[in-house]
Amino acid sequence: AICRRHGVWLHVDAAYAGAAGIVPELRWVLDGAELADSLVFNPHKWLLTNFDCTAYFVRDPEALLQTFQTSPEYLRTTYDAEVVNFRDWGIQLGRKFRALKLWFVIRSYGVEGLRAMIRRHVALAQEFAGWVEADPDFELVAPVPLGLVCFRHRAAGQTGASADAFNEELLARVNATRRVNLSHTRLAGRYVLRLAVGQRSTQREHVAEAWRIIRSAAAE
Repeated sequence: AICRRHGVWLHVDAAYAGAAGIVPELRWVLDGAELADSLVFNPHKWLLTNFDCTAYFVRDPEALLQTFQTSPEYLRTTYDAEVVNFRDWGIQLGRKFRALKLWFVIRSYGVEGLRAMIRRHVALAQEFAGWVEADPDFELVAPVPLGLVCFRHRAAGQTGASADAFNEELLARVNATRRVNLSHTRLAGRYVLRLAVGQRSTQREHVAEAWRIIRSAAAE
């Protein structure tokens, strides 16, 4: 309502989480998206598609045409009125056929196959989160609705910058094993570790091994 009142374009960047919208019980991730003027998500993040591939939905294509359309004489053809020319939908005139690889993924796995994969990833992430919560040396620092777990070591006896430094060093030790690759962020000013479950062949034993490596590195 605020955007409509002030004539502001509302864009939803669902880069990672948008893929979860194909799963009926996870469709809540797109609640409110029907109010957006445009929405994107990246199949290369959670739909088994090689980088790069972004799905872009727009409510009123005419707005894009008014912004980006260009028609110098040397680009005009006799077929312009018969085709959708995507050069007028963005800044670049030419683009790769990125949709083809996504088409192959959908043909290969089917919607149900992709849904099953996302469900498995979410279940594995939630199980990992349960292990974190059950360990007094670690803490879960954010809800785990999808396949990403944000957690950190409590670093007993340390606070503030020293606790952050401990977790930063823990990240380096874990990644140095070349068996697990964690990333990090900051939440409420604190250094936080991130474990993402999103690879096609990831199974429970892989997540359990990651947890073993993390705990072992923390004990060094």
